[in-house]
Amino acid sequence: MPSHVVHGPLALDRLISQVAAPEHGATASFLGTVRAGPDDGPVVRIEYSAYEAMLDEEFGRITLDAQQRWPDIAVAAQHRLGEIPLGEASIAIAVAAPHRAAALDACRFVIEACKQRLPVWKREVLADGSALWRDNEGGRAASGQSATER
Repeated sequence: MPSHVVHGPLALDRLISQVAAPEHGATASFLGTVRAGPDDGPVVRIEYSAYEAMLDEEFGRITLDAQQRWPDIAVAAQHRLGEIPLGEASIAIAVAAPHRAAALDACRFVIEACKQRLPVWKREVLADGSALWRDNEGGRAASGQSATER
């Protein structure tokens, strides 16, 4: 099984090819990209870090949970670590299923579970050179603490 952790650009087309099968008539995908949105100033990049073995294991549990809920699906997902510039993806998910409802529902389940469960830390670097750790809801983390990205 391929790792769920990558250190370079994500390739959604590769994930889609991993879940493709003749019995799957629907494929849903999700890309989470770095955006400039926070009120504190324009973000130019996000630095993601994690304990990789733990991240990979938890990602495996999340995809297994999805496959247990929707037995006919196939799931492939990856999270990128390191510095990710504005506009590039930090997480990619592909889910294929016989029908669209299961593909869409399972894809949403996977991203929501990732937001809640993955041990990933997110540091936003702003245009003025300052940086902020973000908590799970996009707010500032307590001073001096890292925040899990959800």
